[in-house]
Amino acid sequence: MSLVLTSVAVLLILLLGLGLWRVYLGPEEADRMLAVQLLGSTTVGVLVLLATLLDQPPLLRVALLFALLAVLVAVAFVRGGTALPPREGE
Repeated sequence: MSLVLTSVAVLLILLLGLGLWRVYLGPEEADRMLAVQLLGSTTVGVLVLLATLLDQPPLLRVALLFALLAVLVAVAFVRGGTALPPREGE
């Protein structure tokens, strides 16, 4: 079973590389944002697999942290990257 999980983890890491290539190539901001979301989801998957393979439950907490950060990045992108409303006269 660990061979299967290791193979899946290696495949996911290769997909991370492809996602980084898409971030580099992305012609529009939305393409890059979707690739970054893919990277976040894939990272969570790799961390969950590694937590299972290595019997390291703290890695599950790190995976949860990455999932929460991915949500915050998506919200920031949708809001246009502005944390504050524009000032009057702008």
